[in-house]
Parts: sequence; structure tokens; C-alpha cells
Amino acid sequence: MKIFEELKARGLIAQVTDEEEIKDLIDRGGARFYIGFDPTADSLHVGHFMALCLMKRLQMAGNRPIVLVGGGTAHIGDPSGRTDMRSMMTPETIQHNSECFKKQMERFIEFGEGKAIMVNNADWLLKLNYVDVLRDVGACFSVNNMLRAECYKQRMEKGLSFLEFNYMIMQSYDFYYLHQHYGCNMQFGGDDQWSNMLGGTDLIRRKTGDDAYAMTITLLLNSEGKKMGKTAKGAVWLDPAKTTPFEFYQYWRNIDDADVMKCIRMLTFIPLAEIDEMENWAPERINEKKALLAYDLTKLVHGEDEANKARDAALALFAGGGDDSNMPTTELTDVPDAGLGIIDLLVSCKLAPSRGEARRLIAQGGITVDEVKVESIEFTVTKDALTSGVKIRKGKKVYHRAIIK
Repeated sequence: MKIFEELKARGLIAQVTDEEEIKDLIDRGGARFYIGFDPTADSLHVGHFMALCLMKRLQMAGNRPIVLVGGGTAHIGDPSGRTDMRSMMTPETIQHNSECFKKQMERFIEFGEGKAIMVNNADWLLKLNYVDVLRDVGACFSVNNMLRAECYKQRMEKGLSFLEFNYMIMQSYDFYYLHQHYGCNMQFGGDDQWSNMLGGTDLIRRKTGDDAYAMTITLLLNSEGKKMGKTAKGAVWLDPAKTTPFEFYQYWRNIDDADVMKCIRMLTFIPLAEIDEMENWAPERINEKKALLAYDLTKLVHGEDEANKARDAALALFAGGGDDSNMPTTELTDVPDAGLGIIDLLVSCKLAPSRGEARRLIAQGGITVDEVKVESIEFTVTKDALTSGVKIRKGKKVYHRAIIK
């Protein structure tokens, strides 16, 4: 099976502009394609995961990725799928986040001569002359068509700023610039980007007469995955300093039963024939599928050693084993002789982002320490207990160990 048919069989392709031309280009390794990432944080998250896997698949088939970091468009903010205006970032923050992105992406794709490249649209967008853009680019866009785009309709009721209204033009110009300077002939994006992508395709055809192709992919659990990855509270990041490999493993281990096979098909590199066989497994083997998914994706993001540790820690916790050495651990210092209050302990272990959230968790009965349910915010863990190490459980599935260093 060639790569285009495999992408379809894995459920990755939502819609395309020129299917036969795109199929031919991808199958013979002739696509020089770009995917954009807005550097709104210092780590990629699970909402980016589908795009990373797609780049890897296409590069393995001989196609060349262009990773576009939206350092320029980050100054505007993308209204797609949003009901509020994104806050502005400083150039220093944008640069820092972009550098963090590349380090994480290197686990998925190969950068270098003749391989993948990373570019930042700040390098051209911030140099544009406003009047030139109005004359050369703005004239190619119909306001009526733009207002029909779903990404703008979602924002109209609460108010759409002129700044955000320009996002489609800026993203379209990205494709035009990459086509002119890097030979980019294809763009990929989530299904919420379709209108913006069509704008870029149309701009190239109007300005140059060249053929340019656009394809969309459906991102992993397009609403749930992106929401999980982009919210500060409860986010699932690819950076192990923000989401530990064990927590990452557990995220995939605990996804809804209905999503397991879809994620295995879309995100893993297990051969399709094996996946088709898994579809016929008995329903009681659902946990086996989840464990396979969690292990494969943790290995892909964090490496085999960390995947093994996360799997072993999960088995120890949930299958009756006694080894908790691989459990996420916080090493405490300067603990008072009287011990540590539960609120301070939860915040120190980053199990709660604030003291108020810690109180809420306790009030809801969601915290246990060494299998003892915490009933009061006055609960204190003794220094002796912390010297030996205590096991904290938040909810049903989040485990953490605290020990004095």
C-alpha cells in the first residue's frame, strides 16, 4: 500500500483540493509540504501529536517537511476554534518557545541538508509594508467569502477584531512565500484551518498561475485533544518537565474505550494488517489495547527506557505489584520538624496549581495519602513519613510519591 492510501486507511485525510495530483505527488516522494505551529507555549502538547506523526510518516516516504513556526502570526492570534482573543507575546517569548519546539520535534523528524527545515514566518511577515500588502495581497481576497469562513463566524457574536480578521491573509501569504522561496507545493493542517488553507492555495494560483495543493487532516480527537493540550489546567505536554513520561503513559492508558482503535490506527506505526486483526479482538481485551497504545506513544515521545519505566510503574500500581520506584516523585527539602500540611504538600508536588485548587480537591474527597483518605485541610504528613516516602493519589488514576531528599 502506498503512502496516500495508507493515510486514508488510517483515517487521517478529511478533505483535499486536488486528490489525484496530491496522491501522485505524495506517493513518489515529491511533496515539499509545510505544517504550521503557533509558539504559544514552551512545549508541544497532545493537540500537536497528529501533525508530528503525519510529518514523520511523510518523511519516511521520501517527502520533505517544512516546519513553520508562527512567530509572526503569533503577534496577531488565530481566531480558529476560539471564542476569545489570544493574548500577545513578546518576541523573546516567541523565540524561546520556537527553540523548545524544535528540540521536541527532533524526536519525530530529521532536520538537516536535504531533510526537514524549520522556518519562522516572523522573518518575512514582520518586514511587510502595509500598503504593499493591501495592493498585492489584499486585492486577492473577497471580504464576503472571508465572512463565510467558519473560523470567523464563530467569533462574530463576541466580536472579531480587525487584527484577527487579517489572520487568514497572513496564513495565506505564508504558503505563497514558502512556495516562492522554498518550493513548497503542499500544505497540511487541522480541519479548522480549511478556510485559511484554501486562501493560500487561491493566492498562489492568482499571483503566479502555478498549481498549488492543499490538504487537511483531522487532528487527534480534534476537539478533545486540542482542548486538553492547550488549557493550562490539566494539560498534557510532550515536555517531560511539564508532563512526566508516567503521566503521559497514563493519559493514553485511560482514554475512552471508543477512541482506542481510532488512536492506534492514527497515531501508532503498527502495520495496518495487525491493526485490522486487533479490531476483531474480544471486548475484554480492551485494556490490552490501551496498554499497547500507551506504550507505543510513550516510546515514540520519550524513548524506550522511559516507556518501560512508565509501563512497569503502571503495572506496580494497578496490577498489585509493590515496586513504585518509577512513580513520578518529588524530592522535598527544608521540611519542618512538625511535618508538612497537605495543602503545601499538594502544591509542592504540583498535584494542585494553587492552594485554592488543593482545598477544592480535598473538599471533594479526591486525595489519599498512603491509602488514607484526606478528610480535612488540616491534615499533616509527618516528617518521619516523608523521610520514608509517601504515596499520594489524586482522584482514581493520578499517583505521585513525595520523599525528603
